[in-house]
Amino acid sequence: MRLENILALTNAQLINEPFVNSFENIVFKAKAVRRGDLFVAFDKEEIQTAISNGAYGIIFDKTTKISDTEIAWIKVSDIEDAIKRLLRFRIIEKELVAYECHEITISLALQTITEPRIVPLHGNIKRIFKILWDIDKNTIILFSPTLCDKDMFVNSKKISQGTLESIVVMEKTLFETSFIYDDIFYERQPLSPFFIPYLEQLFHLFTTLQIKYKIKKFAPLAYFEAVFVNKKLEIKDFGTTERVVIFEQNLLFIADEINFLRQHASFAQVIYIIPNTQQHYTFINHEKYFFYANENEIQDILENNPFHFAFIVGANKSLLHKALTQYQQLTLEF
Repeated sequence: MRLENILALTNAQLINEPFVNSFENIVFKAKAVRRGDLFVAFDKEEIQTAISNGAYGIIFDKTTKISDTEIAWIKVSDIEDAIKRLLRFRIIEKELVAYECHEITISLALQTITEPRIVPLHGNIKRIFKILWDIDKNTIILFSPTLCDKDMFVNSKKISQGTLESIVVMEKTLFETSFIYDDIFYERQPLSPFFIPYLEQLFHLFTTLQIKYKIKKFAPLAYFEAVFVNKKLEIKDFGTTERVVIFEQNLLFIADEINFLRQHASFAQVIYIIPNTQQHYTFINHEKYFFYANENEIQDILENNPFHFAFIVGANKSLLHKALTQYQQLTLEF
């Protein structure tokens, strides 16, 4: 890519008058730099390594010492913004089609076997850049505005769900569903009915775009994650105990998930464990809520309160391993 194009696309300032005017590749890891590459210096401590490996240019946004005047030193106001501007150009150049989906729909798409021309975007800006920069022309991109910047996509689209076929749920528990879609029976998927509307959105998208797809068995998602435990808080196999700890770290979804539990778990003893912050939780009603300041307090709440379901906001299942270790240590002391 030519230096003049890099400068124009990123609104950058060229600090010096280099001997180079184009670059072979854009690289983020200094150790991966080869002769002729443009190095993006998220960490300015790696700049010298990149130069030693043959970088023809450096993109940076922090005060940096100019150590080699023959290469291009490109100053931007913000590196991530500069990368997004480059990607926006690349998306237009490669005629990529982008469809906006829900964040959970992206997670389901990542577990679905499809044609190579469907690419769900996820990860940080470095990963997204790596996916998009060398992608084939006319690839179909799935993205969520909560996972990446919508402004990168000039003409994004949404899938109409008007008259398309619906998922027919045959059997369900709180964390498992058997269903039919397009005359295919998906038996005992470890997928809560909470996720079915998002899966339906994905199926609708594939149907509309005439994309072939295949689903084997879903793995647990990073949302509304159900972990079956015994009274000692030991993690057990799916569906083998009557106690379940549900984790949710994304605050955007907790109101809908709590409403789901109100509707579908009214028969059970449910406790809600929420961070003790200044945030006003408008969804709090008459349920049994506990507030915590640290993970040790979560463990105390789980150990000292009976429950069928414990819904924990802002933590992950690693605390169960910590709780078990702590329990075993206490047992050994006796």
